[in-house]
Amino acid sequence: MIEKRKFLLRYAVLGILLVILDAFSKDAVQRSLADGSSIDLLPFLQLVLVYNRGAAFGFLGEASGWQLPFFAAVGVIVSSVIVIRLVRAAATQKWFEVALVLILAGAIGNLIDRIRVGYVVDFISLYYGAWRFPAFNVADMAIFLGAVMLVLELLGMLPRRKARE
Repeated sequence: MIEKRKFLLRYAVLGILLVILDAFSKDAVQRSLADGSSIDLLPFLQLVLVYNRGAAFGFLGEASGWQLPFFAAVGVIVSSVIVIRLVRAAATQKWFEVALVLILAGAIGNLIDRIRVGYVVDFISLYYGAWRFPAFNVADMAIFLGAVMLVLELLGMLPRRKARE
């Protein structure tokens, strides 16, 4: 039981730090840039302030407003399911559990935006020539990394922790 609490505390600290980093970065960009303006950082990377009222990549961003409560509800449900899964975890699937924490932190970071201001603040833009990837944020990176880790873990490509007797 003590071992499980130790893992849960570590996961909570990781998740809280990611949510704080996400909020801090969004706030810093909003204080530094006007809506739609950008700063080139590298030949393929720029900071650009985008207010995303939809889901991933702005999906449904132009909808009539129903998407805000819908995506907020989805965020709450997904976050609740992940928390329940983590609390019930045996602390033997480290990578799986870390992946869930990353997804949870990202979901909470974007959920905070949706509830607080009605949209998600995105600010990282990758591009090459005329090609541009849709803007994203720290929460989105956490979700993406968590999803990749989940796939790798489920395919058995990450080491597993042995259960203690």
